[in-house]
Amino acid sequence: MDGGGAQYNPRTVEEVFRDFKGRRAGMVKALTTDVEEFYQQCDPEKENLCLYGFPSEQWEVNLPAEEVPPELPEPALGINFARDGMQEKDWLSLVAVHSDAWLLSVAFYFGARFGFDKADRKRLFNMINDLPTIFEVVTGTAKKQVKEKSSVSNHGSNKSKPNSKLQRASEPPGKYSKASQAKDEDEVMDEEDEDEHGETLCGACGENYASDEFWICCDICEKWFHGKCVKITPARAEHIKQYKCPSCTNKRARP
Repeated sequence: MDGGGAQYNPRTVEEVFRDFKGRRAGMVKALTTDVEEFYQQCDPEKENLCLYGFPSEQWEVNLPAEEVPPELPEPALGINFARDGMQEKDWLSLVAVHSDAWLLSVAFYFGARFGFDKADRKRLFNMINDLPTIFEVVTGTAKKQVKEKSSVSNHGSNKSKPNSKLQRASEPPGKYSKASQAKDEDEVMDEEDEDEHGETLCGACGENYASDEFWICCDICEKWFHGKCVKITPARAEHIKQYKCPSCTNKRARP
């Protein structure tokens, strides 16, 4: 197991951060949109398993590296053993915490290996710290923090959940954030929309809301998702009466 490090060694702050984001995106995917597959792969009857994230935004559940010491720091060992002894959400949260710790260790391993000085390390940490942690994405904490900030900035203005799939650009992104409306009205409201919802985070990848992207809201957990992250197109959304994200769908399907 080379963890994507044997053939790819980021040497600058920007390259290490890009590596971090790719690995993080893969692990977020495992714990959110691909959670059913991840759950099945973490069989407690198997040997010690680890969750790996790769710079290519892919993830893998596998045995730890055989070489000692390994090419990169290793993720938490034996995540599969705790699967059936905990509530699923608690187990996923535990894996998320260990995944956050592993991502930081890999990033600063590269920093130490390639001689980052104090200023470089501080800049790298600040870039990483601007992203929500995997734990925050998985538990919905990041969304709650955004709501609190939004409430303060808007002085307690009313933000009731929209009933219609198609919403005006000045309203929160509903089922369908890119509304069918006149082009000139779109341009007028675009800037206000970006300011108000710029910190809304995708429940799958953890990236910020942008007015030029299609978003969809889960009617069960009320998390927002990029359409591309959950493979829902605007045309398909038109025919969905109640949307359930992959995590909520899997919770209901599993006995």
